[in-house]
Amino acid sequence: MILTRMGDGSFVEMTTAEIRVDVEAGIEDAVKKAKCPPLTDEDTEHLMDIICDPRKFVSVERGNELVLTYDSQPMKFARLGIPIDRVQILQIYERALMADTLEMAYVHYSAKPVKTILPEEQYAVAEALLTTTPALLYGVMPNMPTYTKPDGPCENAAELLPKGMVTEAREAQMEAASMLEHDLLLLGAAMNEAGADGLDFDTSAAGGDAEFYACLRAVEQLRAKYPRMNIEVGMSSEFVLGFHSALEYKGERLAGMYPHKQCRMLAEAGANVAGVVVNTNSSRSFPWNLARALTMCKYAAAVSTIPVHANVGMGVGGVPMQITPPIDCVSRASTAMAEIGKLDGL
Repeated sequence: MILTRMGDGSFVEMTTAEIRVDVEAGIEDAVKKAKCPPLTDEDTEHLMDIICDPRKFVSVERGNELVLTYDSQPMKFARLGIPIDRVQILQIYERALMADTLEMAYVHYSAKPVKTILPEEQYAVAEALLTTTPALLYGVMPNMPTYTKPDGPCENAAELLPKGMVTEAREAQMEAASMLEHDLLLLGAAMNEAGADGLDFDTSAAGGDAEFYACLRAVEQLRAKYPRMNIEVGMSSEFVLGFHSALEYKGERLAGMYPHKQCRMLAEAGANVAGVVVNTNSSRSFPWNLARALTMCKYAAAVSTIPVHANVGMGVGGVPMQITPPIDCVSRASTAMAEIGKLDGL
């Protein structure tokens, strides 16, 4: 019997045969949903070895290591209730945890509230740059729903759509998307002035295709204005939700795009790194979730013209949905993404 987990993090014992059945089912589901090729037989056997390894922690062979980027690094310590200043947290990540890259972030981590405190955030970035060495990004969630009522000025499409007010809902989304685009440009200019090495628009398209549209337009304009700026866009879901459903970018309909198509859009907009996401199903096993995520991510990395850093953490990338993801699953998912998926980073 192999001790593994479910998608909610609970332990479960499975036979090798049961794990293989779930792995093959996960691959099949990815192929069906994302319209991508399946893992090869060799890849499947390699994945079985990784999942069934009796050790608690599994890692890559020397030479297969990947560069890591992080979302909202300062918030990781804050969630644990450790009262340390954000700059010192980044120093801990660099000097104690050996982080490849750093990311400054505000506690709310959304574009709208960050806009009101940009001078303070510029100071935090500038201070961190003086005391750290790795590349320092500034991270923020686009979070378009914060622009809708009751928190913002725009009508709430989620309230209009159930009433059959489709036109009004689309107009409200475009109004919010315009405000979001403006704020992302404002934030990008401020962080460039502060000296940040780049931006991370994290959990993009959580508000649907209109939010993704605003992000793409913002990236395109930032790339034109700041040719050397590093821009990473981390997605929120394996496919773009079609709340608007009719939006196109460069002739491509955004609703329903899976990771490999998202990567193409991000590259055309001018992003440097695509942070693809495959969501974890908490009612299915870890082997099923990892096989499914790996299948989509491998294809995205194979066809993308820009580096792909898969999100491998709380509830994504095959990892169980837990606030502190279990290391046995994180290490296996990371190893699989590196050695089988051939990704550029995590």
